[in-house]
Amino acid sequence: MGAALYSLAFWSALATICLVMFPGAVIVFLLTYPFDRRRKLLHLYSSFWAQLFFYLQPLWRLRIAGREHLPWEGPAVLVANHQSLGDIVVLFGLYRPFKWVSKASVFKVPLIGWNMVLNGYVPLERGRGESVRKMMDACRAWLARGFPVFFFPEGTRSRDGQVQEFKDGAFALAVETGCPVIPIAVSGTADILPKHGFKLQMRADCRVRVLPPLSPADHGGDLEALKAAAREAIVAAKAELDRR
Repeated sequence: MGAALYSLAFWSALATICLVMFPGAVIVFLLTYPFDRRRKLLHLYSSFWAQLFFYLQPLWRLRIAGREHLPWEGPAVLVANHQSLGDIVVLFGLYRPFKWVSKASVFKVPLIGWNMVLNGYVPLERGRGESVRKMMDACRAWLARGFPVFFFPEGTRSRDGQVQEFKDGAFALAVETGCPVIPIAVSGTADILPKHGFKLQMRADCRVRVLPPLSPADHGGDLEALKAAAREAIVAAKAELDRR
């Protein structure tokens, strides 16, 4: 019963926070767009919006290490393992500029999805070739403008918490553009926002570790070698985080 009431309170708080924060996002967008066409300030506002769920819940803990590996300026391809929708809330806590690549259906969610549209995040319909091409073109455009893009290269959330095989898209972009790949390991998010159902755990201990950048040139410009190196780094770091 305690978990059910806690979950009800959380979802009520989520709706209230979104109702309050979305008008602010519109204001930030309108005020900053003339001089901030890449919408960096709006993304940082959205990061604060997401982190409110940690600020307001004393039993949820988030620890992040390695922020120094993330750029404030310049193109990069960020990749992380994916356990639950909670990963998104947690990774906004990086407080660094980037554009998410996200499932297209999420952009239709009232308030949250509308904010994603305002931010210029990149939609993707999995399994549709035309959507994949548009996503890659949009990511190339952001990278060309000196803005990082963020992928979950597993393509979907892990069912058992183990890191699945990575898809090629993020690494093909890195090889093509010469941008570094920055691996990010995430642990402890599986129960924050469940894949099926609405009941949450009352306690959460989430950890994120940003790992040193991987240069495509250091891997001979080979997509498979770069992909394997990123996955190996994330698997090793996640295993260490899980033990803590």
